[in-house]
Amino acid sequence: MDLRLTSDQTALLTAIDGLSARFQEKPIDFHGFALVGEGLEQELTDGEFFDIATTPGLGPVGAALAVERLARLPYTAEVALSMLVRPHVLGGHLPRPFALVERGRPGRFVASAKTLLVADGGTFGVTLARPDAVQTVESIYAYPMAKVVRDLQTKPLPAKEASDARTWLRVALAAEAAGLIQGAIDSTVAHLSVRKQFGRPLGTFQALRHRVAECAVLAGGVKWLALKAASTADAGDAALAAFHAQDSAIRVAYDLHQMLGAMGMTLEHPLHLWTYRLKAVLSELGGRGGQANAVGRHCFT
Repeated sequence: MDLRLTSDQTALLTAIDGLSARFQEKPIDFHGFALVGEGLEQELTDGEFFDIATTPGLGPVGAALAVERLARLPYTAEVALSMLVRPHVLGGHLPRPFALVERGRPGRFVASAKTLLVADGGTFGVTLARPDAVQTVESIYAYPMAKVVRDLQTKPLPAKEASDARTWLRVALAAEAAGLIQGAIDSTVAHLSVRKQFGRPLGTFQALRHRVAECAVLAGGVKWLALKAASTADAGDAALAAFHAQDSAIRVAYDLHQMLGAMGMTLEHPLHLWTYRLKAVLSELGGRGGQANAVGRHCFT
């Protein structure tokens, strides 16, 4: 795999950075859990960024790069499923936003979704959402959460398409987690650079620098595994990327909160806008156990 970005991919990231510039910082007066970027989502829609996966020269790898970069923002928007999963489900013509519902549990962006992917045991289907069929759920996860409270007419996906949907859901999870981990690291590094102890910034202490470096290595691994899975569309690559993403998220969230001490447990500091989102994706698609089983089936049979 060639890890160098093409000129088109570089231009894409430059455009995304320009578009998202005003969403880089948490508002001073915000002290909640979910910082929803409705303005960000509208700008992505107006710029036709949700069609990246089908754009020549960009494709799924470009979409994964965009998902990773946007997940670094403190604002959250339904990006990953629309960019990486929607193009591969029923011809890519279903209305977005997308949301995943697993075994009736509350899910991310369910309240605002127009299309729901429904996973229940071994079945996998799709349905158009109805506002009267969902209920908002109060949660500390830094996503808008809701659950389905009424029966919906779900169209089962054919076996091949259901398998493809699972593969791309794992790619989307890995790409988003990579950006969340990197965003959390960046926020922590900014704090360690200005917070002083014993007359010197915390970031100058070797023990903390080593731990931050280890977190950065994990973030890089998650990102490149996600990009590889996006380039191959292989079920094994996707399962491995999702497993590494969920496994790394646990360690990184723990380490970063410990580095910030008491500040890491407040709503005043924005770290939770990334780490609490990571906690929300830890149990998706069967969690680490589900991904490990998928790796065994697809990579070692």
